Amino acid sequence: MKIKLFTFALALAVVITGCSSDKTENASPESTEQADATNTAAGVQKEETNKEQEEEKGIEVDKNLLNVTVTLPASLFEGQNIDEVIALAKKDGVKEATKNEDGSVTYKMSKSAHNKMLKELGATITQSIDEMKTEQTFASIKDITANDSFSQFTLTVDKAAYEGSMDAFAAFGIGLQGMMYQMYEGIDSSKTKVVIDIKDESTGEVFDTVIYPDTLEQE
Repeated sequence: MKIKLFTFALALAVVITGCSSDKTENASPESTEQADATNTAAGVQKEETNKEQEEEKGIEVDKNLLNVTVTLPASLFEGQNIDEVIALAKKDGVKEATKNEDGSVTYKMSKSAHNKMLKELGATITQSIDEMKTEQTFASIKDITANDSFSQFTLTVDKAAYEGSMDAFAAFGIGLQGMMYQMYEGIDSSKTKVVIDIKDESTGEVFDTVIYPDTLEQE
């Protein structure tokens, strides 16, 4: 709003200055000199105002870039010692960690520390996906792909083997990891969403789609 008001004021000043210059063409030399002096003073004041507002805006941008605040829900800390969790978080680069009344924990960290945390979490999820593809625990799963934010997955499976097994638990694990990544990314826990398409390897048909946390709420 401040920027819009300033833009309007600046445009209005340009219009007023243009009208004043038209009037001064027919004015006396003394009036012209006075007008020039007034316009010069106004120009200096406007430049100072612009500079102050640019500096103020820069400070606001820096504040947004330097720190990241993430609030994790209480469900992520069930059965854990919160004090120990907070101590470990600070050791990993979190500046401030606060336990809230609802059991959630709010982390405040530098942008670099946040990026490092997301990178490590992403690497862990990728490793987990690779293990699901290579190990025989979920034999029907032939491939797993994901987008960069881990909000969209595709499980390519042997449909007949998949439907007759417990391999759907793989989707459950992937869904939880995807939601956790989004929460660490800063998305509110009530707005996290992970979509998992189950695709038949032989036909390429997506025969099922699982959405988390919707699936958890239905059970």
